[in-house]
Amino acid sequence: MSFRLSLVFWFAFVAGLSAQPNVIFIMADDQGSVDLGCYGAKDLHTPHTDRLAASGVRFTQFYSAAPVCSPSRAGALTGRWPVRAGVPGNCASQKGAKGALPPEEVTMAEMFKAAGYATAHIGKWHIGYTPETSPQAQGFDHSFGHMGGCIDNYSHFFYWSGPNIHDLWRNGTEVFHDGSFFPDLMVQEATQFIEQSKDRPFFIYYALNTPHYPYQGDAKWLEHFKDMPHPRKLYAAFIAAQDERLGELFAKLDALGLRENTIIIFQSDNGHSTEERAHYGGGSAGPYRGAKFSLLEGGIRLPAIISWPGHLPKNETRDRLAHACDWLPTLAELTGVKPPQTHLDGRSLAAVIRDAKAPSPHENHALHWQVGNGPKADWAVRDGDWKLIGSSRDTSSNDGKPVRLENQLFNLRTDPAEQTNLAAQHPDIITRLNKLHAEHLQKP
Repeated sequence: MSFRLSLVFWFAFVAGLSAQPNVIFIMADDQGSVDLGCYGAKDLHTPHTDRLAASGVRFTQFYSAAPVCSPSRAGALTGRWPVRAGVPGNCASQKGAKGALPPEEVTMAEMFKAAGYATAHIGKWHIGYTPETSPQAQGFDHSFGHMGGCIDNYSHFFYWSGPNIHDLWRNGTEVFHDGSFFPDLMVQEATQFIEQSKDRPFFIYYALNTPHYPYQGDAKWLEHFKDMPHPRKLYAAFIAAQDERLGELFAKLDALGLRENTIIIFQSDNGHSTEERAHYGGGSAGPYRGAKFSLLEGGIRLPAIISWPGHLPKNETRDRLAHACDWLPTLAELTGVKPPQTHLDGRSLAAVIRDAKAPSPHENHALHWQVGNGPKADWAVRDGDWKLIGSSRDTSSNDGKPVRLENQLFNLRTDPAEQTNLAAQHPDIITRLNKLHAEHLQKP
């Protein structure tokens, strides 16, 4: 082959790469079911995230993969039910502790890296705390953030179990930015990565640690919300700080002329926290019952937005069933990359996103949730309008005392607030949904 012909093929290859859209997958941490202006919140300041919704499609029946951090993130990144992906519960927040996404699981990052994308993890990880389970071992070229469940945003220490440890890393090396606000560090790291990668397609998993406790909003936002009831004012200030930094990230894409070639997804990992460490609340599930840790709607039914200006509809909503495990096959279809050759539980939402009349890919396929393993596991299944909570807890109360739930059947079309248990009236439906759950557990 001549040198000139080689150049032609090289430029064609580069042009093909550049034509593929970039992807930024933003996952918020413990953000409540209705805690955005575009989801009806009247007392929060979220203009940048609301504009993201106005530029794209917003889901109103979107479910996270789990009601708690690690399995929720594992499900989204692999497209597999978390219990199948090997993450039935929260993972390590200390070195040497148990719990991680198994190295053999294939992540979004590995999918995009195989297609020639530059890949970055920025923010929270919480699905492995060893070299073999680190972001770099799961397909990320670049990683910056904390490996455990949460950190103080200024000292970058984890204080919540075991010895207090500093938890801030860049590509496997501990780094120190004492006194710097972690959301600012995330923006700085992301914008640098975008600058370095702007001439090729890139994938960023932008894993927010906000509004997860500790609530640490900027002084100006604390002042702005000072007259709001406690602890909503602390949560509102932190949400405003989160939104402001997302605006800075979006502005960088605009400045580089990349916005129309970038798919942005936003979702929360689970419902708002009512833990003591979160002042027993602050977030809101709106009309729904439940919160973080609960398989009631308030623990798993959450904000979700996808935006790709000029390519997908804008300022539209979809009421079709959708699930966090759907993002991987959806992105594979939208970007034209090859999905992993493993069993995926998620199903592409591309048709639903493009057409409001398209049916949900889950119309004839049940949705499953499970936290833990064995007979004491929490689990639920939804099939059509019917949802069975086999075992879970109601964490709605702001006193830190969850109520145990067993064998609760709800019709979500007539009772989205899950107030009326219909188990006694419909034993046939209980039997059918129990069978679906048992069959789901038997599949690889």
